Amino acid sequence: RKENKVIVAVADCTGHGVPGAFMSMLGIAFLNEIVNKTVVIRPNEILNQLRGQVIRSLHQTGNEDEARDGMEMSLCIIDFDKRKLQFAGAFSPLYLIRNHELTEIKADKMPIGIYEDEDQSFTNHDIALNKDDLIYLFTDGYMDQIGGPRNRTFKSKYLKELLLKIHEK
Repeated sequence: RKENKVIVAVADCTGHGVPGAFMSMLGIAFLNEIVNKTVVIRPNEILNQLRGQVIRSLHQTGNEDEARDGMEMSLCIIDFDKRKLQFAGAFSPLYLIRNHELTEIKADKMPIGIYEDEDQSFTNHDIALNKDDLIYLFTDGYMDQIGGPRNRTFKSKYLKELLLKIHEK
């Protein structure tokens, strides 16, 4: 919480085990530092600063032989008083269900970490909220699960259908 706003982030870090845990700890520490130091906060600016800190702390140069560690993230700032939501995403979208319809707010197709066009800013999306809106943030883990009779990934199409089916429960 900052002022009368709530900041929500959902992130998926590269790596498993110790490398993934290290990236998660870096991300949490950097996010807290950025949010606490910034006067006017906007999700895209937070992601831009986070990307810079990840690149600097991991000494990423963009060379082909180095690891491209980083994270995918959805970040929202919700102002309950004004019923407004700001969203920015690094590969991770936001789903909004309103009046039984699902709208996908697309994320930028760039990570938190080294990227060919790292000077490009993340996009900030401003959304006016209605009383019964439902917001979904998630990692790609659910959609990438393999299973079912044909042993295939679940995919975003089926996740959207599932959310529409269960959103009133």
